[in-house]
Amino acid sequence: MTRSRDQYLNEVWSQVLEYLLNNRRAEPPLLDTFYRPAFLEDLNEDKAVIVVNNIIAKQILEQNTDIIASALMDLNYMDHLIPVEIIQEGELEKLRSSEKNEPVFIPDDDFESMPIQPDRTFDNFVVGDCNRESQAAALACAYNPGKYFNPLFIFGNSGLGKTHLLMAIGNYVMKSYPDKKVYYIESLKFVDKVVKAIQNNRIDQFKQYMCSMDLLLVDDIQFLAGKEKSHEIFFSIYNELVNNRKQICIASDRQPREIKGLEERLISRFSSGLSVGIDSPEFETSLAILRMKIKNSGNDIEDVDEQGLSYIASNFSGNIRDLEGAWNRVLFYAIMFQKDRGIIRFETVVNALKNQAVVSDKTGLSPVRIIKTVADYYGLTRQQITGKTRTKNISSARHISIYLCRKLLDLPYMKIGDEFGGRDHTTIISACTKVEKQIRNDHAFATAVGEIEKLLSA
Repeated sequence: MTRSRDQYLNEVWSQVLEYLLNNRRAEPPLLDTFYRPAFLEDLNEDKAVIVVNNIIAKQILEQNTDIIASALMDLNYMDHLIPVEIIQEGELEKLRSSEKNEPVFIPDDDFESMPIQPDRTFDNFVVGDCNRESQAAALACAYNPGKYFNPLFIFGNSGLGKTHLLMAIGNYVMKSYPDKKVYYIESLKFVDKVVKAIQNNRIDQFKQYMCSMDLLLVDDIQFLAGKEKSHEIFFSIYNELVNNRKQICIASDRQPREIKGLEERLISRFSSGLSVGIDSPEFETSLAILRMKIKNSGNDIEDVDEQGLSYIASNFSGNIRDLEGAWNRVLFYAIMFQKDRGIIRFETVVNALKNQAVVSDKTGLSPVRIIKTVADYYGLTRQQITGKTRTKNISSARHISIYLCRKLLDLPYMKIGDEFGGRDHTTIISACTKVEKQIRNDHAFATAVGEIEKLLSA
């Protein structure tokens, strides 16, 4: 009785697993968890195709395709090394089309723009009260570069979407105006290019190349502070572009006047355009962003318990990167530890994020909610409270927020400092002490703090 093709492939895969184990090419726990559930779908002189049951197994096996190829050759199934392709079960039907649209390799160049990610567009930028102003300004600049606001200066804490907006402007312009030259760069990378150009006696060519751009997008401009030679080069490029009505868009973690170590003439130029801030997303926007992230990762919203989604959005709304990281952890936990393959249950979400979310189980409070409540009470934004501005009203609101985080959540001083822009523990202790003293000596201040606590307990 002859063996069927499937029996043959199963036999080959079993021998590969035994080979990897006996030759210590894969640790037993790794082999049992990720290799054994997989199976060999195809094997020919051109390639081997292995099917796995989840994305984690795919990533792990993809890191070891050379080992698998060596095993096939050593076991005499092949007389040469062949490519090994790892796919998930849901990709079997798409196997033939998976080789299309391969990315084109572009040689590196000393002056080349950093890549603009094609998936960072206005279409998938979730708009809420926290970012409506900055989104509108960015879209206006993209619609008619160089005509409305020059420069456009977008500021806000890390992880709130500034880079997304910069790249959305770039993608919009490249699509709507194919003839325009678009350039995106991070400020530290700009410094590197300046240094390299000077070393190679090509600084004039570099400036000429940069001045030929129609749209310049500069990320994390605060890291340009203290780089005097780069200041000079950037100032020259900046003036040339603005004078020729070419659009410049800049992103930073703080407003121009708050960037220490930046030349006054640059601060003045940046301030002459339009500065718009991005704040931390409120719950509704966080939930919408989370839904978008889940959809873009190839999963269905219906696959996650609605209460679980709300839990993630409530506890990780301070930073979009934290929100995405929380979802990735939940997805990993569900793949590895939820026994059934149904919807991701609320209990799974809570267990996955145990000790991750800064939230009180008794009250449902979090630093994000406290800061937002204080900000709303005083008519401020989260960015102002967690930022560097030291005006009296903002400092007072900041101190109250810090005090309430300590009193209501009993968080460590260092953790509170992280929630307020990376302040050290001595600053947090000082803020708590000031508020406690002012509550004792200032009846109006004590009343305001009491009213905020009532809002938080509602």
